[in-house]
Amino acid sequence: MDALLHIGLAVAISTVLSFLAYRLELLTGAGALSSFLIGIIIGTLGSLSWLLVLVSFTLAGFVVTHIDMAEKARLGLQEGKRGERGHINVLAVGLPPCLLAAAAFLMGEQGSVAAAIGYISIISVAASDTVASELGMKYEKVWLITSFKRVPPGTDGGISVMGTFWALIGAVAASLLGWIIIFPHNILSPLLLIPILAGFVGCLVDSLLGATLEAWGYLNKYSNNAVSMIIGGLLGAGIYFLL
Repeated sequence: MDALLHIGLAVAISTVLSFLAYRLELLTGAGALSSFLIGIIIGTLGSLSWLLVLVSFTLAGFVVTHIDMAEKARLGLQEGKRGERGHINVLAVGLPPCLLAAAAFLMGEQGSVAAAIGYISIISVAASDTVASELGMKYEKVWLITSFKRVPPGTDGGISVMGTFWALIGAVAASLLGWIIIFPHNILSPLLLIPILAGFVGCLVDSLLGATLEAWGYLNKYSNNAVSMIIGGLLGAGIYFLL
């Protein structure tokens, strides 16, 4: 594809989707601007298929976020006033794939299998954590991942049986969707198991960091999300190289 056409499509897709997200009050103004910039970076330095994976995850995330919104609002666990995401939320999720896209571009590896698996793994972590957090918070039996003592729902580092189940479902769904978009002619590849594993493990790392570094004040939930996604991406690429 011609480079200018490629860039134009990335800009057009990012513009339309960010504007719609703002108009539908899914993103704040700053969140929409951050989304626009991240979309351009992913679409130009990575690939349009990478951008489509990110868009698919984002749309699914909006849907999951608004499930049981009234209950989340009652418990004070929703994002913003109505579940809308600001620039900090967007950057926490968007910077890790941007870093991978930039690294792949600089090394000329945008089209490599390793880069794609690392990218899908990053998105898988984000999806796993989002689904676990949004659907798992309504379950009252929560244990701290480091000590397994009972803690209130929403506690940093808290995990539940159903939350863990949803984390696995999120990793599977995001990995499968990402794989279909990036590798449409090799859907049944056993390599699909790599981002599923990396996404699930990355979500557990998020909980572990939440119970330790975040609870100790060294990280906040946004930097925790970013670090966990980076670890998941490195894990996915690392497993691929070891095979």
